[in-house]
Amino acid sequence: MGLTSNTVLALAVAAGVLLFAATVVLWPRLSGRSWRAVLGRVALLLATQLALFSAVGLAANKSFLFYGSWADLFGQETEMGVVVDHSAGSKDIKVVGTQQLDVPGGAKPSVGGQIQKVVVAGERSKIASPAYVYLPPEYFKPQYAKQDFPAAVVLTGYPGTAENLIKGLNYPMTAYKQVKAGKMKPMILVMLRPTVAPPRDTECVDIPGGPQTETFFATDLPKAISEAYRVGRKPQNLGFVGNSTGGYCALKMGIHHPGTFGAAAGLSAYYKAADDPTTGDLFHGDKALKKRSDLLASLRAKAPAATSFLVTSSKSGEGNLADTKKFIADVKSPDRVSSIILDSGGHNFNTWRREIAPTLVWLSGRLQA
Repeated sequence: MGLTSNTVLALAVAAGVLLFAATVVLWPRLSGRSWRAVLGRVALLLATQLALFSAVGLAANKSFLFYGSWADLFGQETEMGVVVDHSAGSKDIKVVGTQQLDVPGGAKPSVGGQIQKVVVAGERSKIASPAYVYLPPEYFKPQYAKQDFPAAVVLTGYPGTAENLIKGLNYPMTAYKQVKAGKMKPMILVMLRPTVAPPRDTECVDIPGGPQTETFFATDLPKAISEAYRVGRKPQNLGFVGNSTGGYCALKMGIHHPGTFGAAAGLSAYYKAADDPTTGDLFHGDKALKKRSDLLASLRAKAPAATSFLVTSSKSGEGNLADTKKFIADVKSPDRVSSIILDSGGHNFNTWRREIAPTLVWLSGRLQA
């Protein structure tokens, strides 16, 4: 039973309930002052609290996926990194593993598609990052063998893991179901975290003298995708979507790189680069670079290029509503903007799960093969 499975969580909850009931029932019998009675009370209290804390911890981990497995939790994950050769002729994406969707017949890629675990090596940025690539079933069917597919880069927030996008936010399964329902076209999803220079939160900025994160996402990654998979090189072939920090990055790419990304969706995005101990000094006194990281200012200065934007917020529970309304008002034609404004929803996985399906359908309507 996996760390994030419903069975493990249900067992922990059941254990907590049973131990609480046992404490209530047995407490009168253990009310004496003998060492056995005292020891019994202590044992019951400790066991009950341990079960309750375990249930809460498992529930939080299932929601936010801090740890993906028991081995990860206990520090036993020993999988080594992969050395990627940058010599002439080598590919910038190296596949290191595959997995399938949990659907009937999913063992066949032509039925359930395939999720590839890859390492992306940035030619210009010199950044290498793990990622997951979801290829839809159609990608493996003979009748589509010569057809290109639209693709979208998908980012988590900080400090999430790429695996969150598969297990926690269910992007591949959601895309699979939306295609089956006839609501969207088959689409390739390239899923990774914005933290490509861990543990630093680089906010998709080319830091002077530091990680060239914007170059990785705006130049290296699109090049790698188009060379490794059947994806075109025009803006209408490639989109960008993310939540929280990933949402900020998505909108930034759409604003600053309209020649690469035709559509950008920011779920619960913020509109200025964070500045805190996790980011360090991002700009090193460069005022132009700092202004570039302000998305509202950049949007006002942007030359419209028929880029499509999607922004999300909620009337209650999100702190970005006012800036989201400013962003919507500042988009100038022929750029286009759409929004999802929930009545209530916090800055969390549950909110984003409610937005992902319509976001993918929206992306499908803006991108083409």
